[in-house]
Amino acid sequence: MKKLFGTDGIRGEAGKFPLDVETIRIIGSSLARQFEERTGDSASFISGRDTRESGNWIEKAFYEGAISAGAECTSAGVITTPGIAYLTTSENFDAGIVISASHNPFQDNGIKIFLPTGKKISHETEKQVEKDIHNGSQQIPNNIEQSVDYSKVTEFQQKYLSHLENEFNGLSLEGLKIVVDCANGASSNLAPRLFKRFGANIVSIFNEPDGKNINKDCGSLHLDKLQAKVKEEKADFGVAFDGDADRSLFVDDKGDLVDGDATLWVMAQHLQNEGKLNNDTVVATVMSNIGLQVALDSRNINLLRTSVGDKYVLQELINTNSSVGGEQSGHIIFPKRSLVGDGMQTALYLLEALQATGKSLSEMKQGFTQFPQILVNVHVKEKLPFEEVPEITKSAKEIENELGDTGRLLLRYSGTENLARVMIEGKVQAEIENQANRLAKVIEFALG
Repeated sequence: MKKLFGTDGIRGEAGKFPLDVETIRIIGSSLARQFEERTGDSASFISGRDTRESGNWIEKAFYEGAISAGAECTSAGVITTPGIAYLTTSENFDAGIVISASHNPFQDNGIKIFLPTGKKISHETEKQVEKDIHNGSQQIPNNIEQSVDYSKVTEFQQKYLSHLENEFNGLSLEGLKIVVDCANGASSNLAPRLFKRFGANIVSIFNEPDGKNINKDCGSLHLDKLQAKVKEEKADFGVAFDGDADRSLFVDDKGDLVDGDATLWVMAQHLQNEGKLNNDTVVATVMSNIGLQVALDSRNINLLRTSVGDKYVLQELINTNSSVGGEQSGHIIFPKRSLVGDGMQTALYLLEALQATGKSLSEMKQGFTQFPQILVNVHVKEKLPFEEVPEITKSAKEIENELGDTGRLLLRYSGTENLARVMIEGKVQAEIENQANRLAKVIEFALG
C-alpha cells in the first residue's frame, strides 16, 4: 500500500490522485469515522485554506466526505496554517484541516490535519486513512454545502489576530517602517493588519492573490523583490512569508537576508539575555548551517539537530523542554507559546528582541557567519536506502574524505516528492559545488 502522508500531510497536484475529488472525500469520511470511534461523539472539524484556486473545491470535497460520516464542519475561509492550529484549540474542535501546499506553485495543493494539542495526527490515523483510500470509495452525496458553517470567517480571523496582538502586549513598532511580502498567499489580508496594530508604518507587496499567483516570484522563496523594496523604501525591516505563512524569512535594515539559522541565532541571544533559554539549548535540523553551530558555541549554547521536518523539531523541543527551535527555511517554533510554527508570530518575536536591545536586525545578527552551502535536488524513480546502492555510498565516502573536518555532507530524500537532496557545506563554494554535482550525477544514473 502506497504511503501518501509525508512530513507535512498529503501533498500533490490538485485534481490528480491523491488530491482528486473522490479520494479527498474518502479522506474526510475516514477522519470523521476515526474521531467518532475514539470519542463516541460526532467529530467537529474546522478548516482553512490558502489562496490557490483549487482550495474551494478541495475544501468542499473534504466536507462532503466528513459530513457524510456525521461530522460537523466549520470553515475559517482563507487563513494561515497557524491560524487554524490556534482556532482548533481555542474553539474546541476535534481537528483542524489546512488546505495548502505551503511554498509550492499554485498547481499543487495539500491537506494537513492538526489536533487541539497543536500536534499533527498520529501515524496510526494516517495509516488508516491510507488503508481506506486503498480499499476504495463509498457512495458520498455531493450536495451538502448548506451543512457547512461559513458564518464565522470574519470572526475567526479577528480572534486569531487578537490572539497574536495580546501575546505581544507592550510591543510598540512606532517609527519603524516594515516591508511585508505576503507571497499572494494566506497572510495577504492578515499580516499588514497585524503589524499596523503595533503602530508600524507598513509597505505591503504581493498581497493581491488571484488564485494562480501564490508564491510566484515572491514570498520566502524569492527574496530579491523584498530586498529591493527594503532598500528603495529605506525600511528598517522586511519580512516574507510562504503561501500558508507558517514560516517567515527576513531582510535587515541594510538589505541583507536573514534566514532561519540567523533568526535562531538572534532569538537565542535574546532569550539567553532574558534568562528564558531553557537548558541553554537550541533545536535545529541536520540542514542548519555549520555557521549556526559556531555562533552558538561562542555563547556556550548547545545545538541539538533533528531530521528535517517541523514535527521532528517539535518533538525534540518537547523532549528537552527547550525554548526555541526551527529550520533554515524559516519555520521557527516557540513551544511555550505554540506548538506550531507561525511566521507572523516569529516576526513579532524578532521585533520584540530588537525593541528590547535597542539594536537593528543587522546589529543583532552579528556573530553569525554562514559557511558556503549548496543543495542539489535530484529526481529519482524510487527512494532506495542510499547505503544499498554501492556507487552512491562510494562517491559519498570519497567526498566526505575530501571535506575532512572542515565541512559536511548530508544525503536525504524529500518527504513529499521523489527527490534526493544532496547538501554539502565547506570552506570554498566552487569546491562544494563540484562535489555536489558529482554526487548528483551518480544518484541520477543509479536511481533516476
